[in-house]
Amino acid sequence: MTNSVNENQSGESHLPTGVQDYDNEISLLDLLQTIVDNLRLLVLGPLAVGITALGISFLIPPTYTAKTQFLPPQQQQSAAASMLASLGSLGGLAGAVGGIKNPADQFLAYMKSVTVQDTLIERFKLQDRYEAKTKTDARLALATNVKAASGKDGLISVEVDDIDPKFAAELANAHVEELGNLLSKLATTEAQQRRLFFEKQLSIAKDKLIQSEIALKATGVSGSVLKSNPASAVAAVAGLQAAVTAQEVKLGAMRGYLSESAPDFKLAMSELSNLRAQLAKQEKDSPSSDAKASTEGDYITKYREFKYQETLFELFSKQFELAKVDEAREGAVIQVLDAAQAPEIKAKPKKAMIAIVATLASGFALLLFVFLRQALSNVGQDAESAKKLSQLKNSWRRALGRA
Repeated sequence: MTNSVNENQSGESHLPTGVQDYDNEISLLDLLQTIVDNLRLLVLGPLAVGITALGISFLIPPTYTAKTQFLPPQQQQSAAASMLASLGSLGGLAGAVGGIKNPADQFLAYMKSVTVQDTLIERFKLQDRYEAKTKTDARLALATNVKAASGKDGLISVEVDDIDPKFAAELANAHVEELGNLLSKLATTEAQQRRLFFEKQLSIAKDKLIQSEIALKATGVSGSVLKSNPASAVAAVAGLQAAVTAQEVKLGAMRGYLSESAPDFKLAMSELSNLRAQLAKQEKDSPSSDAKASTEGDYITKYREFKYQETLFELFSKQFELAKVDEAREGAVIQVLDAAQAPEIKAKPKKAMIAIVATLASGFALLLFVFLRQALSNVGQDAESAKKLSQLKNSWRRALGRA
């Protein structure tokens, strides 16, 4: 009696822990009983779905994957870039055509460019093949069926999916061909730009050289001048002036692809400062710096200007010839390691995988359905729970506007 009173006063149950757990949790035996009761549904249902999925997979047209692998073009220096170092300060002009850190990524971007895609669309009539209304849709379909990637081995692979194995191989190989054509065009364009640039500089240098030569002849030649100012000393100053001008041209070219905070640009600025300092010192030490407005001083000045223009003319002449050689060269060479061939085995659909996934997915869904149905059935047996379930249904109908 005392225990009963204490239990009523405290409002707490003194049932053993195992009994409370049994009342509050669903018994494992109940779960097993539910599975056994619905065993036929849980076994035959997924099997039926798996067999149906397997049958449907036979109706899906097989897709073949053709693959080609090639070695990306090596970053080769042009004839001009390879010989610029022997031409003094003008060697920096080749910086604009130097290599990049990861050329494979660049070639992948070229291959996925609109130019290459549109060429392939026109060449193989992909807009009709993919039943695309616009070229944009055709590009999207082409990008879906083509996978291009670069591996750690340095090779670039192109995989093309299509229901026709022969067409898949042709399209894969065409990607490599069109990439080569694009690279050839880009290489020619770059060489043309350099040729035009040096052609213009050469024309200007030629005109100035002619003018300086005429001015030199107009001063006359004095034996005492040649003795007091050897030609080698004057040529040295002229050479430094030409070097300063060439370095300034180099910096002008570098501003097109480098910022002023770049290490290469700072190094070029330092070289220009050193050349200017050497030129200032040479002009200070040169006898011509103290020359007055006389026949000797005028001759020395004109002779130095002549040597300066002559040096620039020689430098630009060599660069112009090298640019013409580069323009005549072929573009980057792509070395194909494995050309795509018509695959003999289809890549997809993988019928066995489709059947297994469909079987497992349907089995899991049916298991959830069985447990949910059993839970609702248990709730309906309890009066209070049934009342709450009825209220929930009424609220749901009101929310849907069916009340």
